[in-house]
Amino acid sequence: MVVKTSSRRSRVESILLLASVLSVLTVATSVAVVAQAPVSYYPPPNQWARKAPAEVGMDAAKLSAAIEFAKARETAWPRDFSTQEKIFGSLLGPIPKSRAGTSGLVIRRGYIVGEFGDTSDVAPTYSVAKSMLATVAGVAVRDRLITNLESPVGLQITDGGYASRQNLKVTWKNHLQQETEWEGEMWGKKHDFVGTAAFGDGERKPRDLQEAGTFYEYNDVRINRFSLSMLRVFKKPIPEVFRDEVMNVIGASNTWQWIPYDTSYAEVDGKKMPSVSGGTRWGGGVWINAQDMARFGYLWLRGGKWGDKQIIPAAYVKQALVPAQAKNSPDYGFLWWLNTRAGAKTLPTNSFQAQGAGSNTIFVSPDHDLVIVWRWHGAGKEQFFRQVIDAIQAPTSAGRR
Repeated sequence: MVVKTSSRRSRVESILLLASVLSVLTVATSVAVVAQAPVSYYPPPNQWARKAPAEVGMDAAKLSAAIEFAKARETAWPRDFSTQEKIFGSLLGPIPKSRAGTSGLVIRRGYIVGEFGDTSDVAPTYSVAKSMLATVAGVAVRDRLITNLESPVGLQITDGGYASRQNLKVTWKNHLQQETEWEGEMWGKKHDFVGTAAFGDGERKPRDLQEAGTFYEYNDVRINRFSLSMLRVFKKPIPEVFRDEVMNVIGASNTWQWIPYDTSYAEVDGKKMPSVSGGTRWGGGVWINAQDMARFGYLWLRGGKWGDKQIIPAAYVKQALVPAQAKNSPDYGFLWWLNTRAGAKTLPTNSFQAQGAGSNTIFVSPDHDLVIVWRWHGAGKEQFFRQVIDAIQAPTSAGRR
């Protein structure tokens, strides 16, 4: 019996020793994995590190060919903005006298790997400003100035803009998804887009309004109403919020501007403040360079985080990239264009874009740790982005794509 007990004890001790060794190995392995986990690079103010394509897993020749493709496809829009009123209608704010040619940046794993044209030229980015408005709304959610995106705006904003039966049910989320069906006039432009003088080639035929949340329409008058409501939430001009809470934090330059219309001023707490637009359809808007646009796109690639600061709540970013559900809605999130339904068949379904007339585009592909800015381009956008993605080499056993 003594021998058997000793043998049993020995086996138990061996099992316990083996378990202890396995536990130590597991912890060591976990520590090694954490130690090897890549740390995201965030460019400091006034500089942005560059890497050769090969250093970030890209084929230099293929990337160069993609950039040459883009350089050859500048927009047909005149550089002096002389067709602005024909396309969009009468101006309400300033417009530049000229712009540079097509330009762009390719950011891979946070580093500049490709650049062409004058990326420091400051010019309107048109409706890319809508995605910037969505970012400001994310700051409002972060700071609990908006606590429920499903809540009717009129419960919080009591300036009369949501008092009518048509506008009463409009929610913050409706604004972010362009499904408000808001009725009214903003800064001299009516919601219906009827009339060549006011809306140029973009004029529309009259139609019956639907209920809020049931019908999508891309509509800058309603976006301007959203922007005014955001001004009233912050009690501070939106350009100042964007500067202090976003652009300064991500190290953007001081050359960008968010310009109001000549008459888009509102009284807030007894002070006259500018209310900005979500584009440059009628002048004004965000005037910015490609480098600052790339920083903005990189913020969204990193899920609203910059360094150790979560500028936009991660949950808000995730919600913003879910497509709207109205029957006629395109692949559209919170003022961002999505590819969830694979409209762009050759691009990843979780890629997304900020798009402005001109054309001005910020393309973000989380699958490829990639941001591309392409300004003043013509056709071939999907092909250019696909060519850049195709320049990313297959991962090795020790690397990552």
